[in-house]
Amino acid sequence: MSETLSPIDTAKFVAAKRAVEFVEDGMKLGLGTGSTAAWMVRCLAERVRDEGLKIVGVPTSTRTAELARSLGIKVISLDEAKWLDLTIDGADEFDAELNLIKGGGGALLQEKIVATASDQMIVITDAAKEVEHLGAFPLPIEVIPFGWQTTKALVEETLGSMDVLGQSSTLRMNGDVPFITDEGNHIVDLHLQRIGNARQLALVLNQVPGVVENGLFIDICDKVIIGHGDGRVQTKDIITGEDSERMIEFAESDNIFADL
Repeated sequence: MSETLSPIDTAKFVAAKRAVEFVEDGMKLGLGTGSTAAWMVRCLAERVRDEGLKIVGVPTSTRTAELARSLGIKVISLDEAKWLDLTIDGADEFDAELNLIKGGGGALLQEKIVATASDQMIVITDAAKEVEHLGAFPLPIEVIPFGWQTTKALVEETLGSMDVLGQSSTLRMNGDVPFITDEGNHIVDLHLQRIGNARQLALVLNQVPGVVENGLFIDICDKVIIGHGDGRVQTKDIITGEDSERMIEFAESDNIFADL
């Protein structure tokens, strides 16, 4: 399959394949949302099919739930699971302390709830997502539809006292209409360029009336697995300090990846 994949898809695939090696029989798993997480769901389904791995998944979006069910992964709600052993998800940016920006796919609220209800969070990504300072990727915040323009204005005013370079924001659109999250809310993207104090910003943003949650994941991620286009994967563990690298060998696979 490596000959049919672009370097970026190879990076996503090998990171996903490495991540599901940490999944053990009987686990309750949080299943992330986004293009990289979709590779993970497929790699997980491959283990379920080929090894008889018995797991249940709690998806972070309707589209992840649909994909997981279609591939034979049992899906339950977080209320049914109550607590999770592991969540595997992607990220839009991460720094040296494994703090993240997430929400490019619009599922940040459910993603954060699921990740914080887990014993461990593993992030799968490619090398381009690693940054010295968070903020080049627009920071999403989920806001309720009522008074969203007022909420947006209050957030921009608040940014004036924060350690950020940019202070503009835009309502995320889906064609000609506002993007709607699974919870029926809007997403406002903050164009900050550089975030000096991510921890402070995360706390302050959630104090603005109308803001439901922000896409800064602080002290939530335990391990990042970085895929490369040549099949290498690098594992960074914030708990143990591990920073290791290995090659992921894979052969031509069958129809579980046929539509990617």
